[in-house]
Amino acid sequence: MADLAQLSAWRDALMAARYRGVRTVEYEGKRITYASDGEMASALADLNRQIAGATERISVVRIQSSKGL
Repeated sequence: MADLAQLSAWRDALMAARYRGVRTVEYEGKRITYASDGEMASALADLNRQIAGATERISVVRIQSSKGL
């Protein structure tokens, strides 16, 4: 899996291309051409989910219970 910096760079490149109205994105020597704006939106949503998952980690879980008395 890619690290947070790489995911952010991919997202920024994809957003910039989408806002310019271009369906081809180039980064790190690779070129990707999307068929439609919907496909680009789907890719952006996936990148945002991955970034959110990489930044929101649960580090402590506290459990509290009671016998109901």
